[in-house]
Amino acid sequence: MAKVKAYELQSRSKQDLTKQLEELKEELLKLRVQKVAGGSSSKLTRINSVRKSIARVLTVMNQKQRANLREFYKGKKYQPLDLRAKKTRALRRALTKDEKNAVTVREHKKQVHFQNKRYVLKA
Repeated sequence: MAKVKAYELQSRSKQDLTKQLEELKEELLKLRVQKVAGGSSSKLTRINSVRKSIARVLTVMNQKQRANLREFYKGKKYQPLDLRAKKTRALRRALTKDEKNAVTVREHKKQVHFQNKRYVLKA
């Protein structure tokens, strides 16, 4: 099998991708058996490329699955944690608008009954 290209995999269906994944895994199994049996070095170097090809197929499958999930949850109120925007750690831990504007009962009474005095200065 030739080296698998990721951009070629994008257009394939899920069934084709799973089929190719199975073929690659079978090939890897055969190559590992040949390695133990003492196969030629040209076949042993092929193990690395097959492993990388398997990784490419799995990556494309995961990308497609995540894209479908993003489409499914688009416009919904709640999203799974792994689909939410990551932002930064500081932003994730910052107070929300409601939490920032929250005032205790005592503070609220103080604001209502003892408002700040405003003075008009003559220029």
